[in-house]
Amino acid sequence: MKNYDTVQFQNDLSEMGIFLTEKKLEQFLIYYEMLVEWNEVMNLTAITEFQDVMKKHFVDSISLIKAYDVTRESSVIDIGTGAGFPGLALKIAFPQLKVTLLDSLNKRILFLNAVIEKLNLSDVETIHGRAEDFAKPGKLREQYDLCVSRAVANLSTLSEYCLPFVKKEGMFISYKSEKISEEILMAENAISLLGGKVKEQIEFTLPNSDIYRNLFVIQKIKDTPKKFPRKAGLPAKEPL
Repeated sequence: MKNYDTVQFQNDLSEMGIFLTEKKLEQFLIYYEMLVEWNEVMNLTAITEFQDVMKKHFVDSISLIKAYDVTRESSVIDIGTGAGFPGLALKIAFPQLKVTLLDSLNKRILFLNAVIEKLNLSDVETIHGRAEDFAKPGKLREQYDLCVSRAVANLSTLSEYCLPFVKKEGMFISYKSEKISEEILMAENAISLLGGKVKEQIEFTLPNSDIYRNLFVIQKIKDTPKKFPRKAGLPAKEPL
């Protein structure tokens, strides 16, 4: 293991009230090493500098603590997890979470499986597939306390991907890196149709930086009608 300076990472987390054990810190360092190594043969992230990964991927993922009590036991699904952000980072920081990582690209799933095995993590599963397929009745529909996504898509589309996975009274939280006032207005109808209600927006900058972040919190107040999500591709092509 290279001798990385983790002081900044720990300082950033401490500003959010998070203090990592030596074991968790070591797990984040191994995760970083594997991310950079695998990134040389497949496109996992454009961000590879150590301090940038720590802040823009790991700290950013963990910032969910501002919107949701991740210290308690919850079932969480991360839609379009990519290289495991935020889901795998949350799992390392908060081991009591039961986490499902879903992505449509199998090579990313292979990477995540390798990290999970190397870190010896339990109560975390990976699924190769599309959200539209796994949210159908009889699959993973309405099974989770929390759905998260850092995927780049408009809020209407993301809500159709994500809300069907959430139990009644559960939450869907979308990580955004820009102000989305107009997007919210356009998404309100979709959110309501899908059984959700806009709860709050939490705006902040990542610790010790001017990097803007926005956690958009939607509460599930009733079951999602069976016709949603529509077939694969439609939520992105024709947002509700």
